[in-house]
Amino acid sequence: MSAERARLIDLAERWIADDPDADTRAELRALIDAEDIDALAERFAAPLEFGTAGLRGLLGAGLSRMNAANVARAAHAVAKDALARDPDAAHKGIVVGRDGRHKSDELARISAEVIAGLGVRVHWLPDPSPTPVAAFLGVYLDAAAVVVVTASHNPPAYNGFKVYSARGSQIVSPQDADIRAIRDAVERVADLPRVAFTEGVEKHLVRVVGEREKAAFFEALEAQCLGPVPPPAQVSAVTTSLHGVGHPWLLEMLARRGHRHVFPVLAQAAPDGDFPTVAFPNPEEKGALDLAYALGRDKYAELIVANDPDADRLAAAVRDDASDTGYRPLSGNELGLLLGDWLLSEGARRGALPERSLVVTTIVSTTALEALAAARGARYREVLTGFKWILDAAFEGAERGETFVFGFEEALGYCCGRAVRDKDGIGAAAVLMELAAALKARGKTLLDRLDELALEIGVTATDQVAVTLAGADGIARIGRVMAAIRAEPPEWIGGVAVRRSRDLASAADAEAAGLPGGDVLTYWLEGGGRVVMRPSGTEPKLKCYLEASAPVGDAGLDAARADAKALVGRLAAWVRARIDQIP
Repeated sequence: MSAERARLIDLAERWIADDPDADTRAELRALIDAEDIDALAERFAAPLEFGTAGLRGLLGAGLSRMNAANVARAAHAVAKDALARDPDAAHKGIVVGRDGRHKSDELARISAEVIAGLGVRVHWLPDPSPTPVAAFLGVYLDAAAVVVVTASHNPPAYNGFKVYSARGSQIVSPQDADIRAIRDAVERVADLPRVAFTEGVEKHLVRVVGEREKAAFFEALEAQCLGPVPPPAQVSAVTTSLHGVGHPWLLEMLARRGHRHVFPVLAQAAPDGDFPTVAFPNPEEKGALDLAYALGRDKYAELIVANDPDADRLAAAVRDDASDTGYRPLSGNELGLLLGDWLLSEGARRGALPERSLVVTTIVSTTALEALAAARGARYREVLTGFKWILDAAFEGAERGETFVFGFEEALGYCCGRAVRDKDGIGAAAVLMELAAALKARGKTLLDRLDELALEIGVTATDQVAVTLAGADGIARIGRVMAAIRAEPPEWIGGVAVRRSRDLASAADAEAAGLPGGDVLTYWLEGGGRVVMRPSGTEPKLKCYLEASAPVGDAGLDAARADAKALVGRLAAWVRARIDQIP
């Protein structure tokens, strides 16, 4: 027996002896019996790390997978960290939520039992619920932390563990490193103090969240809406939760705001971890909204409104009879521009806009928000990819006397106020519907408003090239691609000269940008183009974000859009060709 084979089998045997989950114990036993050394090597390659949205990985046994043992260690670390930061943390408690994925209930329950095992109260959401609800409750209940078992829009085989700090936003450095260190110091899960769930309820260590807290969530979202109730016009909309947890929450929110012509896709309304009607439960993916489009055509609905499975994202499509589907999907950047403009413009019109208002987006989202902020007299900030950085900038802005109004990332994440300190697909849907109703009342659509904004601040075209490279070999190749481009930085991209570049892996570049270091390359082109390249923090992908912008000239809006779209196409072709050159 080779030394490596013996090491892996020993790791697996020790894991089995300490694993609280019979399913994953059996999984590892089968791999040992089959002498599948490659599979064992993958499962014990490295511990899961905190990425842009917490821990996330394939469900399964071992150090590198999402399972009860890893979640127990993480929950223990979150509770220990909270106790170290706040002497009153045990009384304040930790909110525990989960989505409707496979194993989410079991993983959330073991989280609650381990947290209660340290004497820390648990605020337990009784049903699978939207991630933004748990995030809201962290602030509303003055909790010491929040954990949510969710993998958002990842494929069915994934799950995750998202962590919020006492300030109600996702953890950032150095807190993530502190929690990781506590987690990694746990030698045996069996040695962790743990209170059985029912015993925790009896001892008042587990408190079930009730209707009062649920009502507070809706009231907080309503307070950040600007339009009247009922709306000035009724917009017919088809909604879908893509087999996630958002359906009842979205319908109640829209009903509270007076929207009566709402038609849900019932086949996708109930949580189902198999996501049976979609190939990929991400509303950005081709085919994900097919059932919504079909119902929309049947109802002749004006708008499609979609949440991802944990309802922290929002997608939308506008009726367009010229389209093959009958609808024209809005990109995340377009939705961000529309929502940001409404909150700034309508807020100012109603006297509800703070004097030193702040909008925030990420370095891979459209630069059009900067132009919009300048036109509306708002302050603007760019941050690293990941919504945690948007709220981190909001807190920094507050220290300068600025009031956060809106934040978004191009991956369909929006925060339309301060009720939820994270992206929120329920609150964003309510704001989008009131915008659509206000536009309809004056004979306009969301597409018309995009035209108006393009004429005011210029045309912007965006696209993304995302290359999936799964497994250890894929991760290694992503590293080689980034290294090769760093070694030979481009002088021209898509036939356009590179004006300047930035590498956030360089301490000097990161410091000059006022950003934390990261594996991100950015190239700005002459005439307004931009290319950003980075490995995904939540999926096995290399992501490349492309943008071209230009003012509308004498040739008109259509001509400007065609030119910008053509440039984005050339940028995409260059990116694909460059990646293909690197084995």
